[in-house]
Amino acid sequence: MDAVAGGPLAQRAVTELLALSGQLLPSLRAWVAAEPECGVARALLVLVTADRLGDTELRDELVVAHRHAQAAGERQVSLVHGVFLFTHRQYRLTAEHLTGHFARWPGDEVAGLLLGAFAQCGEPGLRAHGDAVVEEQAALAGPDSWAWAGWLAAARAERGRVREAHQLAEHALELCPRAGVAVHALAHAEHEWGVGRAGATFLDTWLAGDPGAVQSRHLNWHAALHSLACGDFTDVRRRADTALDRSDVGMRAATNWRLLLAGQRPAGRNDLGQVRELIAAPGGTAEIFHTFNLALALAVEAATDDLYALAHRAAADPRADFRDVLAPVVRALGEITAGRPRVAVDLLTGLGGDAVERIGGVRVEREIVQDTLARALADAGEPGRAAALLRHRVAGRRHHAYEDLLSAPGGVGAAPGPFPPRSVGEAACPRTS
Repeated sequence: MDAVAGGPLAQRAVTELLALSGQLLPSLRAWVAAEPECGVARALLVLVTADRLGDTELRDELVVAHRHAQAAGERQVSLVHGVFLFTHRQYRLTAEHLTGHFARWPGDEVAGLLLGAFAQCGEPGLRAHGDAVVEEQAALAGPDSWAWAGWLAAARAERGRVREAHQLAEHALELCPRAGVAVHALAHAEHEWGVGRAGATFLDTWLAGDPGAVQSRHLNWHAALHSLACGDFTDVRRRADTALDRSDVGMRAATNWRLLLAGQRPAGRNDLGQVRELIAAPGGTAEIFHTFNLALALAVEAATDDLYALAHRAAADPRADFRDVLAPVVRALGEITAGRPRVAVDLLTGLGGDAVERIGGVRVEREIVQDTLARALADAGEPGRAAALLRHRVAGRRHHAYEDLLSAPGGVGAAPGPFPPRSVGEAACPRTS
């Protein structure tokens, strides 16, 4: 944290920000008020409030931050420039800038706040390079850096190195029990293990210590997935209805589509008009993963014609990822809602290899494409193939009630009319791990 070299207010603000604490915004504002000419302080406040700022205000605030940073030295100038690129969604340039920044200032925890640029640029090569950067910088920062331990845990969880990720996350939480990145990485690792109720209980306990944590809604979504794993569908719906906001269209859609795939009644749904507005809005289909989430929201509403139209639009897109990957996935969603699972099977099996990774997001989010294929296989009369597709998950997960239901009769495709489909039971999972 020596990049900011400030007093207690600065140190507290950076700690709260690295932890993704509910106190990060008041802490940053207090730091800026106490040191109005600290360029990094102003830039970090812009970083966490960028979505609320207009283009002019965003630019003006960062111009001032840059001017103040110049008086403090090259390191602060570099940090402010990185924030400028990131908040202007120049993710490739941000990633390139970070590579140079870390070469000069190894292990800089403040710069680590911008690591998401490597994944958000949507380029597999840069994503892989970002993983290498995290590995290198975590080693340089050393085992006492809970921030880098958390980032390294997240990177390894995404690469399927689940046990290592779990150990790193626990180490980070021992050093800083409020480490938000670490607890998120832990949730990803425990999803891969199918820990069920134990995982949801841990997240509830952790969130009780800071209900305003930045990731509060997202961690509740992870808790819902833990409940889904062990068959507590009542808890899944409760979390979707009480913890997720109207703006959480993607998480709500992903939760409900999973429930429907397993033959369960969904939680409260998104407003179809809102989903259509989001697709039609400027930038509505600018990012592939965002578009995929909107397609899931359409699928939950059985908006077959909308899905066909979106698939047609994606197929005509000059971007290869939209044309070659998103289009068939969206079309398959439409075929399932139309009751044609065999067509959906052909579309999804035709992707092959690691094509689904090009949709973006992370493993737990992309997994829903495999879920959809399993459901389509079961509804096309091939439950054996569906079970085989999910065998690696069933074998590796402590609880797998959800996977068992995906290959059983009674899912989305088996519903002859509009949703919701017939429920196949809602037994609560055991409360032991």
